[in-house]
Amino acid sequence: MLALAGLLPFELGIPHRIFGRAKDAAGCPLYEILTCGLAPGPVRTDADFSVQVEHGPELLATADTVVVPASYELGPAHEEGRLDGPTAAALAHIRPGTRLVSICTGGYVLAAAGFLDGRRATTHWASADHFQRLFPAVRVDADVLYTDDGDVLTSAGVAAGIDLCLHIVRRDHGAAVANEVARRTVVPPHRDGGQSQFIERPVPEPQRASTTAARAWVLDRLHEPLRLADMARQEAMSVRTFTRRFREECGISPGQWIVMQRVNRARHLLETTALSMDQVADRTGFGTAQSLRKHLQAALGVSPTAYRRTFRAGMGEDTATT
Repeated sequence: MLALAGLLPFELGIPHRIFGRAKDAAGCPLYEILTCGLAPGPVRTDADFSVQVEHGPELLATADTVVVPASYELGPAHEEGRLDGPTAAALAHIRPGTRLVSICTGGYVLAAAGFLDGRRATTHWASADHFQRLFPAVRVDADVLYTDDGDVLTSAGVAAGIDLCLHIVRRDHGAAVANEVARRTVVPPHRDGGQSQFIERPVPEPQRASTTAARAWVLDRLHEPLRLADMARQEAMSVRTFTRRFREECGISPGQWIVMQRVNRARHLLETTALSMDQVADRTGFGTAQSLRKHLQAALGVSPTAYRRTFRAGMGEDTATT
């Protein structure tokens, strides 16, 4: 963690909380989390207190992942798109191949260092237009809660840092570990939709019916064929109205959301059971092992067999395949 002057204490605490809760089956920590500043000593926050940082920037040379949380005092990184001398010197300690993560406006630091050039990235929706003008080489996506571009990951504002850190745990150690962290932290393992649901609009929209009941209905029936008309019927809406409101609330279409839920269910079954691929496909509504393979490959970039091998390694249980 790189703590910069003017940092938001909440965002500094997110990685410590999420990664610090991630443990293996024996209860051993899966991450070591350390914090450094541009120099050891107190770091000013945007609150009425400072935080005492024990390590200087040389610590970055030992990191496998470097996280830069938001700050309200980014100086030339925010105003001119360049780093000041001390920050540039600090980032020079980072080894090639280190995974880089930003939370909210921490992305300005990574972008000013050139780490985001040609990459897909996000930041707080209120800063997205400014961010894109300042860094035209970055492919800014203002609609998402976080982006994952392999070794560079960015999140939208504040609480989206929780979503991103849980995603990293899920990517590193599987859905079961990430879900346990989420339960202990009392947050959802995955939030639907993107930033568009939080953007302030000039004219307040009237109160609208929710699609929550339809989503709960679907989650109890993922193994069954699901029709849009049946989902709309749960909310007593026309298909057209339901589809529009679903997209407004979740940021994606009902069909995309169903596929995402089925993939999540498949991941859980692959991690926690020895069911065959045909059985997993049947219980998640994909129907066939071939369809399961296609959707997991599209969503995760790996086959179901490879996913199971990664996250069930060392469990000492058979992993049936077809």
